[in-house]
Amino acid sequence: MSTEPDPTVLTALSDTVRTRGGELRAGGTDTGARKHSGVSTGPFTDLDGATALHGTTVLPDGGLRIGALTTLAVLAADPQLRAGWPALAVSAGTAATPQIRAAGTLGGNLLQRNRCWYFRNPHVSCLQKGGAGCPARDGDHHFAVVTGAGPCIAPHPSTLAMALLTYDAEVEIHDEEPCSVADLYGDGDRLHQSDHLLPPHRILTAVRLPAALPGERAAYHRATSRAYAEWPLVEATARLTFDGDTVTHAAVAAGGVARVPLRLPEVEAALIGREATPVTLAAAAATVLTRWRPLPRTGYKTTLFRDTVLEALEQAVGAAAPARGDH
Repeated sequence: MSTEPDPTVLTALSDTVRTRGGELRAGGTDTGARKHSGVSTGPFTDLDGATALHGTTVLPDGGLRIGALTTLAVLAADPQLRAGWPALAVSAGTAATPQIRAAGTLGGNLLQRNRCWYFRNPHVSCLQKGGAGCPARDGDHHFAVVTGAGPCIAPHPSTLAMALLTYDAEVEIHDEEPCSVADLYGDGDRLHQSDHLLPPHRILTAVRLPAALPGERAAYHRATSRAYAEWPLVEATARLTFDGDTVTHAAVAAGGVARVPLRLPEVEAALIGREATPVTLAAAAATVLTRWRPLPRTGYKTTLFRDTVLEALEQAVGAAAPARGDH
């Protein structure tokens, strides 16, 4: 159970970053890696004193509020989340490694930086570090986006943002109005010096989920090259509800393919009102092929992504729906 954070504590933390610069730090899994590589030098202002940013609270409308410092491991194991919002729970339980899930937080996952090796190399200039261009465009970009129209071509790294898109979730920000998860990132064109639109001194305090959908079935699937716990080449999350065999609600999102996590309305439209047969699922997954304009070395991601979406849909259809009353 979470409580409302003390605004004076949050204001003090925010003011510290505003006056001395640097970054806010939550679990430290990403900031620690960037500090070790020399990409980020700090100073770092720790959020661990804001204890009220942990845990969950049921909202009056039946939704759920999750504190930003709640770890991925806690999200994955939460029976309330698994029953009512399973797409988020299964995504949290699959991300990274057990060690990372034990330390990594919800807010940190949403606000982490991309894994482009040019950005992560302190000796290479790029747009993400205030440089004039994107060296990945003319360099090795086989892990990059398949919609490369924007200035930067690094895929967005947040698995949980992708899952939250399927719930039309909102984020709470200290001293600001809540905004949708989608608005936290925009359309990607402005994400050439960061991976989100939140100013460095602003504190993401919580995520709000809408009321659960009875009978929801959900799945998450990722494709990696070969190494355990590797960052996904592509990933997909699917949420479905049914009346008999007919899909009554569908929410599908993608990761690893664009500067922002993507909702896939074309896949959803191809599912709603139809029986979830293998033919229907394959046709829905194939609709993503019209979306992509790959870079020279990312063409392989188009069919890989179609197959990843299809796998997520098939798993969601086969998933057990929560029993009545579980949420």
